[in-house]
Amino acid sequence: MPWYFVIIPGLLAGLVQGLTGFGPAIVLMVFLPSILPMAKAAGVAGMIPVISVVMMAIHYRRYINLKRIVWPFLLYATVASASIHLGGTMNVQISRVLLGCLLMALSIYFLFTHTSVQKEFPLWVAVIFVFISGFFSGLFGIGGPLMALYFLSLSDSKEEYMATVQSFFVCDMLFTSSFRVFSGIITLNELPIILIGIVGAGIGTFVAGKLLDHMNLQLVSKCIYIFIGLSGIYYFVSSLINIL
Repeated sequence: MPWYFVIIPGLLAGLVQGLTGFGPAIVLMVFLPSILPMAKAAGVAGMIPVISVVMMAIHYRRYINLKRIVWPFLLYATVASASIHLGGTMNVQISRVLLGCLLMALSIYFLFTHTSVQKEFPLWVAVIFVFISGFFSGLFGIGGPLMALYFLSLSDSKEEYMATVQSFFVCDMLFTSSFRVFSGIITLNELPIILIGIVGAGIGTFVAGKLLDHMNLQLVSKCIYIFIGLSGIYYFVSSLINIL
């Protein structure tokens, strides 16, 4: 396997993570399933961005609000643990189509609803977002889009959003990666791929940090909504092609 087949996706993943606060696994899962089984690909996609998440959490550490991530993480981790075991036993294409439809609908709604940036979600909506995020994190290593929307709705600044969402993902990666290692899904055989990807992700996040300094919360929000929509289109089209 050529090294650039991992480091370039890692760089793109780090760039996306640095600009929007989520989404590196979405980029990585375009490439990794072609060289790894789905369960292993999801695990590797969840470990490569660790350097990006830690870098950003440290950079915005002054704005971290740990109280906001406690109950979402507990629910998220519980659902993710259960769905990790489903990864090798269920047909995931229908689920990916539904996720794609949901993300496209949310992207369109938030892009054209100008008051949405500062509007906090009702508790029942937040619970649904966390549940869905945990489920797809366990299956594909992709739990970021809805969690990004949730934490964005609570934030008054770019720094507050980035600090909170990165703190959540640090906890997420530590938990789900440890769970996959102890379950035997991720082994030492995957370590070279992870390390090469981490190098790329670190470079991408550094570049994104320089760009992010010139962006405000509104611009970051728009990037988030657009990327969520593009992610939804990818999930919908790619899964529909596999089904047909």
